[in-house]
Amino acid sequence: VGTPFLALWLFVVHRLAGRAIDWRTGGVWGAAALTCALVLTVLQLNRAAPDPGHDWFTFAPALARVSSGSPQLPARHLMQDETCAECHGDIARQSAMSMHKFSSFNNPAYRFSVEETRAALMERDEKPDAARLCAVCHDQVPLFTGRFDDPGYDPDIDPGAQAGITCIGCHGITGISSSKGNGSYDFEDPQRYPFAFSDNGFLQAVNRQLIKAKPAFHKRTFLKPVHKSALFCSACHKVHLPYELNHYKWLRGQNHYDSFLLSGVSGHRVDSFYYPEQAVPNCAHCHMPLTPSTDPAARSRDSHGALSIHNHLFAAANTGVPHLLAQPAETIEVRRNFLQQAARLDIFGIREEGDIDGRLAAPLGARLPVLQPGRRYLIELVVRTRRIGHQLTQGTADSNELWLDLAVRDGARLIGRSGALGDDGDVDPWSYFVNSYLLDRTGRRIERRDAQNIFVALYDHQIAPGAATTVHYALTVPADASGPISVAAKLKYRKFDTRFLRHVKGADFVYNDLPVVTLAEDRVALPVVGGVVAKQSKAVDEWERWNDYGIGLLRKGKRELRQAEEAFSQVERIKPAHGALNLARVFYEEGRLSETADALERAEQAGAPPWTLAWYSALVEREFGNLDRAIEHLQNLVATRFNDAQRRGFDFAKDYRVLIQLGRSLFERARQERGSERATLRQHYLQQSQHWLEKALEIDPENAAAHYNLALVFSELDDPQRSDRHRMLHETYRTDDQAVELAVSSHRRSNPAADHAAEETAVYDLQRVGAFGLELPQRVAEVTTVVDQSGER
Repeated sequence: VGTPFLALWLFVVHRLAGRAIDWRTGGVWGAAALTCALVLTVLQLNRAAPDPGHDWFTFAPALARVSSGSPQLPARHLMQDETCAECHGDIARQSAMSMHKFSSFNNPAYRFSVEETRAALMERDEKPDAARLCAVCHDQVPLFTGRFDDPGYDPDIDPGAQAGITCIGCHGITGISSSKGNGSYDFEDPQRYPFAFSDNGFLQAVNRQLIKAKPAFHKRTFLKPVHKSALFCSACHKVHLPYELNHYKWLRGQNHYDSFLLSGVSGHRVDSFYYPEQAVPNCAHCHMPLTPSTDPAARSRDSHGALSIHNHLFAAANTGVPHLLAQPAETIEVRRNFLQQAARLDIFGIREEGDIDGRLAAPLGARLPVLQPGRRYLIELVVRTRRIGHQLTQGTADSNELWLDLAVRDGARLIGRSGALGDDGDVDPWSYFVNSYLLDRTGRRIERRDAQNIFVALYDHQIAPGAATTVHYALTVPADASGPISVAAKLKYRKFDTRFLRHVKGADFVYNDLPVVTLAEDRVALPVVGGVVAKQSKAVDEWERWNDYGIGLLRKGKRELRQAEEAFSQVERIKPAHGALNLARVFYEEGRLSETADALERAEQAGAPPWTLAWYSALVEREFGNLDRAIEHLQNLVATRFNDAQRRGFDFAKDYRVLIQLGRSLFERARQERGSERATLRQHYLQQSQHWLEKALEIDPENAAAHYNLALVFSELDDPQRSDRHRMLHETYRTDDQAVELAVSSHRRSNPAADHAAEETAVYDLQRVGAFGLELPQRVAEVTTVVDQSGER
């Protein structure tokens, strides 16, 4: 406090040694400085934080709320990226090439979809308001300035349409109102230092100097704790389609958030197949990696003392839009590199007789079965997700194109093909796709990203984090084959499929030239009778290959549980903890409860994760009617009473499936307390049930099962009003099975390739007549026909 006065005294003493001080001039300058300080103080006080009781302006059906003095914000207050770049140059350069920056009408793919949606809404509703659902996360500037609601809105004359998500667009968000997504964020026009919008160069310099002199206020204004959470990303990376958009009912859209939340990666899922050594706390861990920088926001974040920032390119999977916009090649290369470790592909085994019940030779590499000419086989492929915290692919999973590309050769001769490209760049429709195949209400495929028409998924082939899928391919070895038979498989990705790109480009479409990225690949060579092939080593442990194969079979449904049991039995032989635990999963799915309990006991003795054991033990105890034991297991999970889990940063209280099971078990326990003498205990269990079910809804407000069970609880508590409310919400969020069946049946009848892909157990024919990229030799075709007619499929 005394330092300024000391400096002033020293200055006076210094000047006393020279000519006399001009006190009059000094007084004038001092008064001017004091006046300036007072003016700045008044200006700052007048820009106090918004009153907590301030009105929130909303943009239904989007869920964003804006706190300001007007329902429309000045565009200038939202578009300050150039100002931010004056200090934060590294961050600005990264952000300028991000998909956030190209989220709006400057993105040709998005522009096509949103303009079509606006046109459809104008025809149906005579206003485009329901399209705010898109704008709240893509077009903040047009939306918050009021321009987006104009039926005649022309993005070509609005600079805000080219702004994308600006710096203020994210950093003006002060809170997340719920985990519903659809823009569930609170936005406030940020407080700024004086002269932030002045056109006067001197006053601009004063503003910059004030920021540098006291950066703490600037940081506090623009960096909130919520910005570091996965919940922050949920506001725009979790979507539902409301009645206002589709005039039907609530439907779930893309959902990165719950996919991450219910994963082993986040450390919240109790029954993941695999877990990391440490839980990944948020989305930024992968999508905003630390990058060396001298930016003012850079910090030392490790023991080496190197300065770094979180990368604002937000690297992910969109290689399509940068290509359409002719961005520098390095921006696509960054995304290509990011994708490289998302999955693993394994040509795992060969089944005889071309059937899933045929004898299995596996794992391939160390074991190489000798193939017989003229025989039919199944090639078993496994796709496993790695280093990805949400489903593969998630996002726009209907237009994302992720598929398996297989080529089989006898020596140099091509004898089997799947996943090749056609003349216009389209992928063979009989290929295996890792996607979500969406239909409208009439049973037609959604291929224009027309969200207002999305109705149901014909199938969903997405793969959860740390999980796998198994794909069956049929191959008949030609009668004249001499070998070796080589199988080359690749998992390929392209941002937009050809159907959608045709719509985007219109008359300009010639060929789908979007970048194709190979995410994973594998190959194996197999001998034919009389030939010899050297054994091939694999980098993955044998137990893990068996385990991934079994996981893929387990996830396919009831039809292949016997094969999953076979795989996990092999795992238990090598890795008892994983094998026994996964056998327990299989037995539970089949209703073999005693064998489930036995397998859980073996898994516990072998050192399986105790939290997963507790989950399956609770399920089994419930089935046996031992509710108190089930409740005890579930309560241990909610409290994460496991030392190793706590050490690794896991928190199972966010697995809302556990909370719902606990609430349901407590409800059933309450019903066992009959009679007036047990009314108090009954009430206690019901209130506990209510508590945990409401906790589940805090995490997932749209969970149909939680609402259904709460309706039962409130009915027992003699609270008909709240019971009716939750029955209504259950009706809102449940699936309309009858309507879904009509649309699905219609499409399956009209599209043989999609009908085949939707089968619970689909076998993909590598020698299908008409397959892209395969001109089948006559003798191979004849052999295939004979085998097919014999019934050995």
